[in-house]
Amino acid sequence: MDTFPKNLTATTEDAGKRLDQFLVAQLPDTSRARVQQLIAEHNVLVNDAVAKASLRLRGAEHVTILGAIQPPPLHAMAEDIPLDIVYEDDDLAVANKPAGMMVHAGAGATEDDRNRGTLVNALLHRFRQLSSVGGEARPGIVHRLDKATSGLIVVAKNDESHRTLAAQFARRQVKKTYVALVHGWMKQDQGTISSNISRDRVRRTRMTTRRSGGREAITHYSVEQRMDSRYGRFTLLEVRIDTGRTHQIRVHLSSMGNPVVGDVLYGAPREIRGKDTPAISIHRNFLHAARLELRHPRSGETLSFSRPLPEELQEFLARIAPVQRP
Repeated sequence: MDTFPKNLTATTEDAGKRLDQFLVAQLPDTSRARVQQLIAEHNVLVNDAVAKASLRLRGAEHVTILGAIQPPPLHAMAEDIPLDIVYEDDDLAVANKPAGMMVHAGAGATEDDRNRGTLVNALLHRFRQLSSVGGEARPGIVHRLDKATSGLIVVAKNDESHRTLAAQFARRQVKKTYVALVHGWMKQDQGTISSNISRDRVRRTRMTTRRSGGREAITHYSVEQRMDSRYGRFTLLEVRIDTGRTHQIRVHLSSMGNPVVGDVLYGAPREIRGKDTPAISIHRNFLHAARLELRHPRSGETLSFSRPLPEELQEFLARIAPVQRP
């Protein structure tokens, strides 16, 4: 646990940096937004004086952090949002989340538009009661999917089910299978990527495999189809993950030189240009959680669920239909 006050010293290499930029570099697990909040709350002193986030350092300042950010409590709110519920009983539910929907409000969100339209809000309206293990901001949430990823997600309706399901995830007993379309042709028909994942020091919204340390992450893939189209080469993959790290599939496939189509954060182009044809784009990641297998938390029965690619991904595949070679 951090202790305060925390004392830092700017060096000549920091000359010209904004105060908030300096602090983001010094506090690798803290976002720029939270650093700016820390400064705005007068919890940062430069040479014993309150300073602004935009202050330019000269390179010899003493920076003191007086305390941690105290974000306001966040409470999920029920909203009447349509849901595709694949399965439900007294203990759990399985939903087919659309791309573009956040699972729950992010850190720093408040009771405004940033806390609206989430899967949690829709679930609260549908079921009224969910498990409380994850806290008031994340009731029922045992695991997550990225906002731009669609597919199957299991939620717990009570605390006992939540703990049992969470233990299955921790022991890697839950089988999660995804469908992904990536740029280029994968070199091997199947393989395993086991590079550790940590947060990028420079771009805080990204994860990376290039830093030492990090958390273990294991991704298995197999090639379903290689496509040689008028928009270039693509590979359709089936992907299974043993671990559930942030952006795991996306960062692992990008590290192989094959970013997920639509994933501009990890190197995919915003527009895909072809030969003698208009450019096309997709406003989401081509990544879908297609199958989920787990044991029922009460009965122990094996439950298996599947959902096909959503319509927008099927339409995209049709648009890049492979070139027919003579």
